[in-house]
Amino acid sequence: MNPKFQQLEERYAQAQHRLADPAIQGTAEYNALAREFKRLEPAAAKAAELRRVEADIEKSQPLLQSNEADLRALVEEELTTLRARETVLNRELEEFLLPRDPQDERDVIVEIRAGTGGDEAALFAGDLYRMYTRYAADHGLAVEPYSSSPTGLGGYKEIIFGLRGLGAYGRFKNESGVHRVQRVPATEASGRVHTSTATVAVLPEADDVDIQINPADLRIDVYRASGAGGQHVNKTESAVRITHLPTGVVVACQDERSQMKNRAKAFSMLRTKLYQAQQERLDAQRRDLRRSQVGSGERTEKIRTYNFPQDRVTDHRLNQNFHNLPRILEGGLDDMFQALADAEKAQKLAALEAPQ
Repeated sequence: MNPKFQQLEERYAQAQHRLADPAIQGTAEYNALAREFKRLEPAAAKAAELRRVEADIEKSQPLLQSNEADLRALVEEELTTLRARETVLNRELEEFLLPRDPQDERDVIVEIRAGTGGDEAALFAGDLYRMYTRYAADHGLAVEPYSSSPTGLGGYKEIIFGLRGLGAYGRFKNESGVHRVQRVPATEASGRVHTSTATVAVLPEADDVDIQINPADLRIDVYRASGAGGQHVNKTESAVRITHLPTGVVVACQDERSQMKNRAKAFSMLRTKLYQAQQERLDAQRRDLRRSQVGSGERTEKIRTYNFPQDRVTDHRLNQNFHNLPRILEGGLDDMFQALADAEKAQKLAALEAPQ
């Protein structure tokens, strides 16, 4: 077995042992180890299977010298199957050796905002929201609304929500940027195609232990919620706005009826935004590497065009087209997400193989 695969097994065992230490419960180290443990668990299982396959191949070799033709034929058939599985396992384990974004396993907060295009841009923002939440539902990720500014036509000027589940950030991190739509708006009488945009920001959610917030640095305001909500709206001061005075970061949440729940969500959003700012400062020297992977992910970068007349979605970072736009907007993002992941892996493999 490749010694590097053995190292994966050793790291898995070390993480498992360290997680059992009660002294690190509730610490940043524990959270990081828990994510590492979950990531390495399938690698350890594949390494164990590879050991069994390699052992079976070795045990079968002497049988090829048998004088019985039928037995030799059976052994050769079995070896063909075992070697094919050996190849697959080696390839799958190699992927675990690639440099990995330590934030990939985190939950995320997604912010979608209508850009240029007025009401049509707001409708497109709503389309993106439904596309992401349907994909999330199909892949076992929980959706948690934070705040929204709906329009009368069913769109959103802005909508913010969380996605919770293993690998949420790894799935959605490449969605940050400007999304462009080309279609005939429902309100367009002449049938002309309009171009509108919406921006998407995907932020890895911070753990409680990642960011320490001084209560003296906060201004907390409560106010009456607005927008959809029936009799509850404008009746009680349940909405919460938190301002972090040293940085000027402002977050707000009004989706819950309870002020306490809105406050908890707002604190989660604040930690995430402060964590993101911290990571950007710490990772400034790595931004060129990020750009060389799969686009920069900057919000100002146009990453994708949804062309309705041609039933086509173009991802500009991949320079690749995907068809069946209605299915994609229903959450059919698997092909696109896989292509982005494959491009990222190819870049990382090339970096590993490049001469130092």
